[in-house]
Amino acid sequence: MSENLSEAIREQLAGIDPRVAEQQLNDKLGIEFVELTAERVVGTMPVEGNLQPYGLLHGGANAVLAEALGSTVAALNAGADKATLGFELSCTHHRAAREGLVTGVATPLHVGRGTITAEIVLTDDQGRRTCTARLSCLVRDAAPGSR
Repeated sequence: MSENLSEAIREQLAGIDPRVAEQQLNDKLGIEFVELTAERVVGTMPVEGNLQPYGLLHGGANAVLAEALGSTVAALNAGADKATLGFELSCTHHRAAREGLVTGVATPLHVGRGTITAEIVLTDDQGRRTCTARLSCLVRDAAPGSR
């Protein structure tokens, strides 16, 4: 991970209770951010360790990756003095992933004062679309002392 990317992630987590920061679901699933801009957030997640009983990537893991990327692009668009809260996530699972990495790309579809909606496209190592997701977030003033 580049130094600029590491710094951006540290900034995003600044002010979060350390006990909470150490319990992030992204870490448990092996999600890594590759690119962080207001126009595009890219991240990867390994298939290994995130399987359902048939040996396929768990659909819930797809949803976690989609929400992680979509909520990050929403936060980057909302600004430092705002908090974004996901209120609707939909995922369409197109094909199974059995190995390797899944890469997700989140882009904003709508950026408003009260809501932000992102599209998240997940692909396998061969570039085949495995899942398309859409996340809508509320935009609220950040609580005093929360950052």
